Amino acid sequence: MKAPALRYSGPAARLSGGRRTRRQDQLTRSSFFLMASSLAMAVLGFVFWIIVARLYSPEQVGLATTLISATELIAFFSLFGLNSTLIRFLAPAGTRNAQITKSVLLVTGAAAILASAYLFGLRWYGQDLLFVRADLVLSAAFVAFCVFAALNQLTDAVFIGARKPQYNLLVDGGVQGLTKIILPVFLVGLGSYGIVTASGGACAAAVLASFFFLWRRAGFRVDLRLRRAPLLPQAGFSAASYAFSALTLVPILVTPLIALHWLGPAAAGYYFVAFQIANLLNTLSDNVGEALLAEVSYDETRFAQMLKRSAVILAAVQVPASVVLVAAAGLVLRLFGGSYVDHARGPLIVLTLGALAVALRTWASFGLKLAGRLGHLVASGVVLTAVTVGLAVAWAPRGLLWIGWAWLIGNLASGVYACLALFARRRNANRPSAAPRPSPSKGDR
Repeated sequence: MKAPALRYSGPAARLSGGRRTRRQDQLTRSSFFLMASSLAMAVLGFVFWIIVARLYSPEQVGLATTLISATELIAFFSLFGLNSTLIRFLAPAGTRNAQITKSVLLVTGAAAILASAYLFGLRWYGQDLLFVRADLVLSAAFVAFCVFAALNQLTDAVFIGARKPQYNLLVDGGVQGLTKIILPVFLVGLGSYGIVTASGGACAAAVLASFFFLWRRAGFRVDLRLRRAPLLPQAGFSAASYAFSALTLVPILVTPLIALHWLGPAAAGYYFVAFQIANLLNTLSDNVGEALLAEVSYDETRFAQMLKRSAVILAAVQVPASVVLVAAAGLVLRLFGGSYVDHARGPLIVLTLGALAVALRTWASFGLKLAGRLGHLVASGVVLTAVTVGLAVAWAPRGLLWIGWAWLIGNLASGVYACLALFARRRNANRPSAAPRPSPSKGDR
């Protein structure tokens, strides 16, 4: 039987009967599939890092994780906020293919340019990574990995915006995760770059699978009539989302570099493994936020209801998971080897507690996006980057544990600011003298 095509519906679509009940459950359903995708990726990613820790030295892991962090940051920079835009502003069926095609071309070009610029600047901020720039094949592969990482996030957003997150589970949790745990065994001879190639190759497999499902199941075809899908009406939202995403990812890239510079490659490897384990909880926060963004964009009249419901879902998942991970930190790290228990247990516990601060920041930031408080959204990102990086630089000589505390405090400060901005907006909106927020025009949706 042929699977139904992905259907795009505009905001405030009206349903009735059983379809209305189904819509009311969509936030939980979307959150479930996105969290299941993240859980599958995390479990397989966990296996990946166990394999890597057993096959590669801590120094090789440290160098590779720094490059992987750079790949992730470049991917987010390359999106220009289009991933959020494709969720928030759904193109009608007639222009959907042109919207996706234009977004893919923009992201591909941006990722290639930024990756090349990163390689060019290594002599100033990454002396230990100059071996990549010295080899044309390694350089070209790095650029390709950055492009695939960016496109993977873009196609994920297409499925979320279409309210079909089960494809994210299939592509990311299945294709990407399984590919990622197979490749390292065959790439040991490449040293640290074998780890990078395994990660980048898994992204490439996920992108190919995503386009296959978009073509086969959603009827996507390349449409070069790019004027049919102008992106300028959403430029402000895209720019704010882009700036915020970039600011939130700066600490993820910079903190391993700080650990590498002050404490050496082995310490950078210990920190990155601890961060990757704790990052599972951070990913759950993003999953709930993306589901919230898609659902409120579908029906903006339910903003307050969905905001409260998402907070309940997030708390119900995040708090118990954090308690379990803190209790099991030593046991989990023992799977990577005795040295990881000795050096990464403390940072892992602090980073796990920091996941609660990340949850607060993430929830409030998605609320600011939906409320149109884009200036405060960007400001919260500035707070996060300034506090985290500033404290990490000041405290790094004391050890990895203090870099973890810098991450926790930076996210808490950003989350508190975002909540104050969001709640201030709601108080003002409830005052009788406050003017009602104008509804977006059809052209803006």
